Amino acid sequence: MKRSAGLLSLAFLASLLAAPARAGEAGALVDVADAGPAVICFTSGNESAPGADCAALIAAEIGRARRQVLVQAYNFTEPRIAQALMAARQRGLDVEVLLDKSAPTERGGQAAALARAGIAEWIDARPRIAHSKVVVIDGATTITGSFNFTASAQRANAENLIVLRSPEVASAYVANFARRRAVSEPYAPG
Repeated sequence: MKRSAGLLSLAFLASLLAAPARAGEAGALVDVADAGPAVICFTSGNESAPGADCAALIAAEIGRARRQVLVQAYNFTEPRIAQALMAARQRGLDVEVLLDKSAPTERGGQAAALARAGIAEWIDARPRIAHSKVVVIDGATTITGSFNFTASAQRANAENLIVLRSPEVASAYVANFARRRAVSEPYAPG
């Protein structure tokens, strides 16, 4: 029974990939032939298992950016990531951030600091929550996973993220960023 359920799931997934996109869904399902080399990071989950410093990994990747950094974030309180974005902006890079509608009132949130640093920000207010956790660097590197850009995600949660070095993957995320930004509102610090 389990084997047939697994085959059914694979058949269902294959049908999704083969199905044409409905109106308004262009780019919503992207088949990627080459995800490229990757680095995977797991937090310790409140020191319940061995883990790595995923926030430091994100900040280091942003530090290597040369042209552009695009960010989509649900929660954003992690100061090291914010500092890396502000440093990138100070180096003259194009830095843009899409945040969930909870960002302006988030305790410890970094939205106001990013705005003061001249970083373009938008609030993705139409969905119930804008739950993406994505960084795209120079159209070639994509960072994503469950890891919220928060100190507690690093310190207390069992989280994961992956750094994919693939222009093909990055292109899909850049296109999604553009779609979400098109329906978002400019951030206005309170």
